This record gives sequence, structure tokens and C-alpha cells, in this order.
Amino acid sequence: MNHLALFDCDGTLVDSAANICLAMEQCFEAAALPLPSRHATRRVVGLSLVEAVAALHPEGEADLHIAMAEDYKRAFQLLRGQGLVVEPLFDGIAETIGALDKAGWLLGVATGKSDRGLAFCLDHHGLAPHFVTLQTADRHPSKPHPSMIEAAMAEAGASPADTVMIGDTVYDVEMAVAAGTRAIGVAWGYHTPAELLAAGAKAVAATPAELGEMLDG
Repeated sequence: MNHLALFDCDGTLVDSAANICLAMEQCFEAAALPLPSRHATRRVVGLSLVEAVAALHPEGEADLHIAMAEDYKRAFQLLRGQGLVVEPLFDGIAETIGALDKAGWLLGVATGKSDRGLAFCLDHHGLAPHFVTLQTADRHPSKPHPSMIEAAMAEAGASPADTVMIGDTVYDVEMAVAAGTRAIGVAWGYHTPAELLAAGAKAVAATPAELGEMLDG
């Protein structure tokens, strides 16, 4: 049976919080609503876009959340067109991905990004060839629904026992629990190690190098 390691993207592979906060502020401004704090926005990174907006503005109607999500997409695309979207890899991530691939792991991504946003990010960093399955918000319910992991396992030919979900938020961990797979948290993202462990993570890696060691073990 194949061994599959699934990675979240925002907050796990790349540090995209600054871009997400800017686009979120612009979509709230367009709706004439008070801007969310950047701390609050970082807390909802990982959810699909409509769900993230709803979490930040829970008193709003569903139609408003959908409209704001579209405004967010336009704002993000404008930032990208202006060359302002910067999504740096966390230090050591590229090396860990390469080592896992070389060691025989099948690798995938399960993310709240769109297909377009994920492809842009992976291509920019030269990581796309390492991944055999890419699951995004365009084709699945929002995390923590297990749909992304279930589809990734089906594509990779992996069982829950041979699959690990790696992410920085409780949404990633809860998704893994719902899918019956192991979850490993990472300490460099947007939720705390204590939160990740409380949600069901088996361990939390302090660095990408330590993550590689955990998967080797």
C-alpha cells in the first residue's frame, strides 16, 4: 500500500497571511463593514472562502457572504496583477518535500485555495512535480469535511492507515480525524501547538526538518 503525506498550503507550505489579510480587508471595505483584525483573519485561514467570510461576519446573510467572497477573489487577483502577492515558502519546506519524495512518499496537497491559486503557488516555487494529488476548495466542501482527504487517498491508492495529514490549523487536524487518518501539526503556522494537539494531532513539528524526521520514524 502506498504511503501518502498530504500538506495544507497556507500556513504550512507558504506564509500567505499578509496577502490574505489585505484581500479580506478590501472585501469588507467594499461591503461597508468594519475591517476584521488581522489576528481574526489569520484564525480563519484554511477554511474555504465563503466559510471564512462567514466566520468573520457571522451576522451576515448567506448571499452577502457569497458576494463578499467574490469581492475577495477580485481583490486578490488585483494584488497579484500588481505584483504584490508574495507567498514565501517557510524555511526548510522545499528540502523536506524533496527528501520525502526521494524516500518514496506519495505527496499531495489539501487546501482551501482555489485550483488557480494553488497552481500559481506551486509552479512559482517549483514544487508542482512533487505532488501526485491536489485537492482544493473548488471541488470540495470546506475543511474540516473529510472530502479532500478521501479524494486524495482514492487518487493515490492509499488507505487511511497509510495516510498522514500535515497542517497548521485545527481545521486540518479535524479533517484528518473525520477521514480516519493520522494528523501531524506544524508549529510555524496560524494556530498554536496546544490547539492542534487538543484537536487530535498525534504530534506537532517545530521545524520542517523535524517534520521529516517524524515521517521517517
